[in-house]
Amino acid sequence: MNTFAENLAGMPGIEGIARIELLDGETIVATIENKAGSQGSLRVYRHLAEKHGAITPAAAREGLDLYAEHTEDARSNPGKHPNIDRLLDLISDSRTLTARIVSA
Repeated sequence: MNTFAENLAGMPGIEGIARIELLDGETIVATIENKAGSQGSLRVYRHLAEKHGAITPAAAREGLDLYAEHTEDARSNPGKHPNIDRLLDLISDSRTLTARIVSA
């Protein structure tokens, strides 16, 4: 199993992206900014959105694999990793979020 850093190395960069907005219908329910501390999540969510067309339960399961060692930490410490918590919630609720990439 790869580490989170190894998984990130295989994903497209995030140059030129300001943020990703996650929508439930027309409502923005979360935003992941291109700033220190959230750039890894921005890359993961961009990858999932481009591959799956949205953040579906299947995309969320893949995302948990991509977060690697951080996924178990998120399961053990709810609230510590909100972007991973969101994926866990999408799986348990069988929900899909639309991802809108906003250019810088």
